[in-house]
Amino acid sequence: MISIKLKEEIQKNIDNKEQTILYLNRRGYSTFVMCRDCGHTIKCKNCDITMTYHLKQDKLKCHYCGYEEKKVIICPECQSTNIRYFGTGTQKLEQEINKMFPSATTIRMDIDTVTKKNSHEEILKKFKEDNINILIGTQMVVKGHHFPNVTLVGVIAADSSLNIEDFRANERTFQILTQVAGRAGRENLDGRVIIQTYNPDSLAIELASKQDYKEFYESEIEIRKQLKYPPFCDIIMISFSSENEKNMILQSKKIHQYLKNRVLSENIGIILYSPVPSPIDKIKNKYRWRMIIKCLYNEQINTLFQEMLEQNEIKKDVRISIEINPTNMM
Repeated sequence: MISIKLKEEIQKNIDNKEQTILYLNRRGYSTFVMCRDCGHTIKCKNCDITMTYHLKQDKLKCHYCGYEEKKVIICPECQSTNIRYFGTGTQKLEQEINKMFPSATTIRMDIDTVTKKNSHEEILKKFKEDNINILIGTQMVVKGHHFPNVTLVGVIAADSSLNIEDFRANERTFQILTQVAGRAGRENLDGRVIIQTYNPDSLAIELASKQDYKEFYESEIEIRKQLKYPPFCDIIMISFSSENEKNMILQSKKIHQYLKNRVLSENIGIILYSPVPSPIDKIKNKYRWRMIIKCLYNEQINTLFQEMLEQNEIKKDVRISIEINPTNMM
């Protein structure tokens, strides 16, 4: 979890009475739970997403709908007791740091520690005024904070934001890394940044480590041009959701066929993809599918969507939403 180099630099900061920020964009203790005998993973009963173990409450939690259940000891599929907790969250990182540096002071900032009013400001104030050695946190520690005595930033898993199904994954990774790196060495003391990654050849990570905005922009804009991504094309996501999976699938296929017929007969300039399950295909007991369209959005496309909704009977238990250049592709 903590490389030898990062461990040495943290110790150096502790000795010099300088502060360190450790960034990990995963809260909780273990990010998924699996049976080592049959491979079954514990998922939320309402969402198609693995449950995260939280040490303090000794519970499994779903970060999408808030569902909680007791810690799993016996596999519900094969009744094996060979249960393993995998992955790392901020709680586990804090525990490991306390073991490595027992004399150091630490404080954690994530959604689990800022539940009370003004707790966000209180944690930052305590870190700054009490000169706490190490601040551990998620994206909350990235933006806009000024700590004169912070001279070291460690990024624990720089790859996590690269692996999401979103055309902005590289941009968001570059943005987060450059922002968190900017927390170190903001006044008279020099700053150091250590990025831990399994993908050192990733252009976003490599250029973020160099703070090379210009080269990243030139590279990313060329990729988007070739693949017809914004700003050269608009991406429209039509989302379908329902507690009735069969009705939702039938509705999505019916809408797709309608659009396909219109595009072919009227020679409308869009790229239409077939409806497929969303990356997270069930949230809060609702099944989710999506259909992606690439086009230059204009009045003709707007009219097409209006007529699509007017000329197709939408089942009462199916919700359809249309987003233009959505900020979240999940």
